[in-house]
Amino acid sequence: MHVSVLSAAQIAATLALVTWMITGFTSRPGRWLRWKMFCRANFTVISLTGTKNGRTEPVNVYDHLSPGSFILGPPQLQAIINHLTGTGRYDRIDGHGRLLSSRGEQPIEVRGSHVVL
Repeated sequence: MHVSVLSAAQIAATLALVTWMITGFTSRPGRWLRWKMFCRANFTVISLTGTKNGRTEPVNVYDHLSPGSFILGPPQLQAIINHLTGTGRYDRIDGHGRLLSSRGEQPIEVRGSHVVL
């Protein structure tokens, strides 16, 4: 007679694996993306306005990233702002948003073309 019942060891191993996966991919309050691949990633959600000769217009920093890039931390944001102001496209850039990282969610601002955490 063929027995198609999983052994207790297989069931225990399966339950342990499922539990580990659930706790590894869920976040605690104030934490984003606990999975190790994302532990050093920074995601910036920000609304910017650029001013040139007294005229203001929205600035989309993601237009200045490599195709397929979506991870934007404060140093990369500052580099893009420096490029946009250094080339004369804008006199100044200002804005506000949120920075999502392994430390949780933080406010982020751009004042006078400088990133402020």
